[in-house]
Amino acid sequence: MQTRILGKTELELTTLGLGTWAIGGPWEYGWGPQDEDDSIRTIIAAIDGGINWIDTAPIYGCGHSEQIVGKAVRNFCDKPLIATKCGLAWNTKREKVNCLDAASILRECDDSLRRLKVETIDLYQMHWPQPDEQIEEAWAAMAKCVRQGKVRYLGASNVTVAHLERLAKVHPVAAIQPPYSMLRREIEADVLPYCGQNGIGVVCYSPMQKGLLTGTFSKERMQSLAPDDHRRNDPIFQGEKLEQNLKRVEALRRIAERHGKTVAQLAIAWTLRRPEVTSAIVGARKPEQIRQTLPAGDWTLDDETINEIETVLK
Repeated sequence: MQTRILGKTELELTTLGLGTWAIGGPWEYGWGPQDEDDSIRTIIAAIDGGINWIDTAPIYGCGHSEQIVGKAVRNFCDKPLIATKCGLAWNTKREKVNCLDAASILRECDDSLRRLKVETIDLYQMHWPQPDEQIEEAWAAMAKCVRQGKVRYLGASNVTVAHLERLAKVHPVAAIQPPYSMLRREIEADVLPYCGQNGIGVVCYSPMQKGLLTGTFSKERMQSLAPDDHRRNDPIFQGEKLEQNLKRVEALRRIAERHGKTVAQLAIAWTLRRPEVTSAIVGARKPEQIRQTLPAGDWTLDDETINEIETVLK
């Protein structure tokens, strides 16, 4: 699989990274029940398929995702690069709590190292910049983790250019992790250009828009989602918006099929067309799901195909 250097770091990432949000299982923003054996086999399939890095977070399943990742990769001699996050804790009801105070960040780092069973986290990311007034405090604590040898590089997820300018005054920003897909393009306006100009890596999440751009999602599938699947409350999966997006998917399917590819592969390759994007994070719950996305990592879209897609998305 193709690789790209993450910003100004020494990390060489495959163009696809494995996302483990759904692998965390049930929690406030989970994807419903998840079989642990399926999760481990999915991680192994991703590594065997050429993916060299995994993205996780403590909040995914309230620690469970990190534990599964640690369990799955422990027997690999050539272990994948690990990216995890901080800044979202949880209460006794397993509800997320934004927490950016220094003591919490330092504790989270140690907890993540323990759950992942690693000595160093390759990319440590602030999950959400909230509360806003504490982002410098959190970033300074994360920088301390770098100095202590617990973390190699720092990243920030879901941030604006204004956030990045503030963080850079405390410690270099190696990478950002924004949402980016055919149906969610806000970062094209200023965030992507800023990262390109400043040598900041970009690893984007939800390139398949939480499954909507896989080509397998339908209104019937929506009705069958688990009661605790967070997509039941996501506006993009509701009413007229869902209807409109499913029509777009059918048009995208025709483009993909002409290339012998799937809608999911087209959606992922589309995010990788931007030179600022280092890698796309693809989520999977079963081995066959990750195997089906692998061809996207080596597919470079031509200008004609990109223009066709733009016409569909207007």
